[in-house]
Amino acid sequence: MSLVNKAVALAGLGLRRDIMSSLQSLPAGELDFFEVAPENWIGLGGRLGKQFQALAERYPIYLHGLSLNIGGTAPLDIELINNIKQFINRFNCPLYSEHLTYCGDNGHLYDLMPIPFTEEAVKHVAARIREVQDRLEQKLVLENASYYCAPDQQMSESEFINAVMAEADCELLLDVNNIYVNSINHGYDPYQFLSELPLQRASYIHVAGHYEEAEDLRVDTHGADVIDPVWDLLKAAYQQVGVLPTLLERDFNFPPMAELLAEVATIKQLQALAQKNSAAVKAAG
Repeated sequence: MSLVNKAVALAGLGLRRDIMSSLQSLPAGELDFFEVAPENWIGLGGRLGKQFQALAERYPIYLHGLSLNIGGTAPLDIELINNIKQFINRFNCPLYSEHLTYCGDNGHLYDLMPIPFTEEAVKHVAARIREVQDRLEQKLVLENASYYCAPDQQMSESEFINAVMAEADCELLLDVNNIYVNSINHGYDPYQFLSELPLQRASYIHVAGHYEEAEDLRVDTHGADVIDPVWDLLKAAYQQVGVLPTLLERDFNFPPMAELLAEVATIKQLQALAQKNSAAVKAAG
């Protein structure tokens, strides 16, 4: 099983090397956890390794991988999976998530590519997920991904996600920015899509900013502030799944730390509001 404690108001930030120096004297209570890509930190020593160790002693470390290639056809990287398991055990990481995509084909593609929405792909991906879960001895948490084309589409995106998760018995990382980006790029209602997901499997949430390339094209960059429609979608997610640990993703174009922490504070405010509303509903009923 996943080790993350669901239904708790936790707000975290993606740990990036560009902001490491700003985090060493972070006041208590500003953040509840950090998220890292394990591939970037496994075996790291020197100054950065010591800084990471110091942060890991103060904060829980959630993992969000980049290289598992869960939808690919190349054999799973067993050495990587074993290294991730050791990393989880060493730092007592509550959760390991990845992308419902593929990123390799006899070599790393350096991008997260969409898996065809087909029954064949469902069986293929679910089998790989089950193997990873068996090796890790815990549930894998998979993110609904942003994508810009849908090759060989035989079912809808939500049907595909539901089918994979039912077949694999894994958990959902609910990325509300990806829902918004895809809704613009593929012309669907984001709130309807949200309601179609296997929300009973949601254990973790991501929120982020993106780039507006054109009126009908958004690019999932994680390089900008979160916009109001995405915050609104996060509110709706809390209404449907309850409050879950939520991460602010920011990969580049970093503003001053105070501005990043203000966005984290917005997550905390929305979580508190959702809990207040839930309590009011229970009291009235």
